[in-house]
Amino acid sequence: MKHILLPTDFSANSWNALEYALRFFKNESCTFYILHIGELKYSGVNSNSFAFPSKKILATIKKNIDSFSMRVERLLVHQKHHLIVLQEYGNFIEIIRKTVYEKKIDLIVMGTKGTSGLRTAVVGSNTGDVITKVICNVMVIPENAPLTKPKKIAFATDYNIFYTHPILNTLSDQLRISKANFNVLNVSQANGILTCTQEKNKEYLQDYLEEIFVGTHNFHKVTNKNIKEAILNFVGENQIEMLTMVAKNLNFFQQLLFDTTIEKLSFHTTIPIFVLHE
Repeated sequence: MKHILLPTDFSANSWNALEYALRFFKNESCTFYILHIGELKYSGVNSNSFAFPSKKILATIKKNIDSFSMRVERLLVHQKHHLIVLQEYGNFIEIIRKTVYEKKIDLIVMGTKGTSGLRTAVVGSNTGDVITKVICNVMVIPENAPLTKPKKIAFATDYNIFYTHPILNTLSDQLRISKANFNVLNVSQANGILTCTQEKNKEYLQDYLEEIFVGTHNFHKVTNKNIKEAILNFVGENQIEMLTMVAKNLNFFQQLLFDTTIEKLSFHTTIPIFVLHE
C-alpha cells in the first residue's frame, strides 16, 4: 500500500493537487494523509518547533478541516483508498520531515500557483523547500494542470548520475500506473558528446527500459545553452503531460528548477513535475 502525504492550506491549488493525486492513484491501494500545518501561535505553545494541537483549535481552522475532509471523502469512491486527516502546528519543513518519517510516506503531492510562485499561500510558497530539504519523492501540481493521467512523460537527465534501484523502481511504478509513453530527454549545453560515465549510465537506463517497457519509450538529445528553454520547448512541441527528474543530480536539477539568487522555485509550467529522491 502506498502512503501519500497531501499538505493543504485549504487553497484552490492545494485542492487541485489533492484531486490530481486521487485520480492518478485511482486504482492503487493508498492511504492519503491530509496534513494541515498551522502557525505555532495558534497552538497555545510559544516555543519549540513541534507542538501538539491545542484543545481550542480556532473555529475557522476546524471548520476548514471538517469541510475539506468531507469534500475529500466524497471523492474516495475506491475501497482501496483510505483517508487520515492530520493537524499540526509549528515549522512547516520540520513537520513535513517528521510526518514522512513517522507515517512512512512514499510520495508528497503539493500544488503551486501561477508564475508568481504563490508567495501568499503557505503550501505553494514551501514547495521548493520541500523538494530540496525533505528526502521524499514529490509530485508538484501547477494550478492549471489538467486532472488526467499523463499520456506522455518526459524524463530530463544529463546522465551524470547512476540510476539506482530506488530510482528505477519509482520510474517503473510511474509508468505502470500511467501507462504513458516515456521520453528520456538529454539536454547538453556544450558539444553534445557524452563522457564515458554518461555513456555507461545511459546504456544502463536504456537496457532497463528495453527489458521492462518494450516499445513505450524514446531517447531524445537536445543541445541548448539554456536548459529551461530547451525543456520547455520540448514539452510544448511533444505534448508532454508530466516532467520527471532526479533530485540527486543537483547541478542539473537546480539549474532547471530554481533561481539560485533567491532560492525560489522558478520553473513554471502547466504540467506536473515529479521529483525523485533515493
